Amino acid sequence: MANQRMTQTQLVKALDYLSTLAISEVKKNGMFVLPGIGRLVRSDRKARTGRNPSTGETIKIPAKKVVKFRVAKAAKDAIVPPKKAK
Repeated sequence: MANQRMTQTQLVKALDYLSTLAISEVKKNGMFVLPGIGRLVRSDRKARTGRNPSTGETIKIPAKKVVKFRVAKAAKDAIVPPKKAK
């Protein structure tokens, strides 16, 4: 079996497809999982009060939806190995 490599054009198309798929899945289901890497998760932030750092004025920050990336334990442990117990 020959070792096949992707061209840069093929790689760009594959990554474009993956990002389009991730966006549509998060919109539809609220989550997209990349096994062994992590997951994109849509979550809701509550409305809150904050401060304008330049004036110190209190402002209201409205509720909104945000997307977070949660790293999979396997990827996290591979990048930053857990401390060993003494």
